Amino acid sequence: MKAIAVNGSPRKGWNTHQALEKALEGAAAAGCETQMYHLIDMNYKGCIGCCGCKRIGNPNFGKCNLKDELTPLLEDIATADVLLVGSPLYLGDVTGMVRNFLERLAFQYLSYDNKPGYFTGKVNCGVIYTMNCPEQFAECQQYAYENNCNLLRQLKGKTEWMMVNETWQWEDYSKYASGMFDVPAKRKRREEVWPLDLQRCFDFGKSLTQD
Repeated sequence: MKAIAVNGSPRKGWNTHQALEKALEGAAAAGCETQMYHLIDMNYKGCIGCCGCKRIGNPNFGKCNLKDELTPLLEDIATADVLLVGSPLYLGDVTGMVRNFLERLAFQYLSYDNKPGYFTGKVNCGVIYTMNCPEQFAECQQYAYENNCNLLRQLKGKTEWMMVNETWQWEDYSKYASGMFDVPAKRKRREEVWPLDLQRCFDFGKSLTQD
C-alpha cells in the first residue's frame, strides 16, 4: 500500500506540515509506504481549460495534458491507496496552490458522457484543514470543507475531512500586529491541545487505510 501527502501550506515545518507528517505516520503504522509533496516547491498552473483530457482520439484521454512540475505528482496519486491533502484556511478556503492542484487532479477524471468518471482505481482521501479560528466559528465554513472533498471523490474512494483549530501561528507574536489574540491562552492551548490534535491526525491517516 502507498500513502501520499500533499502539503498545501507555503510554510514548511509548521502546523499543516506537522499534521500531515503525523497522518502519514498513522498510514505507515497500517503498513503503507509514504511520501510527502510540498506544493510550494513546484512550478505549475491550475487547469488551463484545454480539455485535452476529454478530446476524442487523444492518446492521453482521461489524463491531464498539461505537462509541468505537477505532472509526476498526479501520476503518483493515480497509483496510490491513500491521499492526504493539508491546507491552512486562507480567507475561508484552501490556499490558491491547493485549489490549482485540485483543479488539475479532479477535472481530468470528470466525465461529460453521463459516465461515472474516467478514473479506474480507488484512492481513499483525507483533507486536514488548519486554522486560527475556534471550532464554533469554523463550522460556518462547512461548504468549503465539503466542496473540496467532492472534488476528491473523483478518485472513487472514501473521502473525509478534519479540522485543527486555534493553531500557533508564529514563534514570537510580539513581532506581528496580532492584538486580537490572547497569546498566553494560545500558548497554553499549544502545549496542551496540539499533542492531542497530532494524535487525531495519526488516527485519521491510519483510518484511511481501511475501507
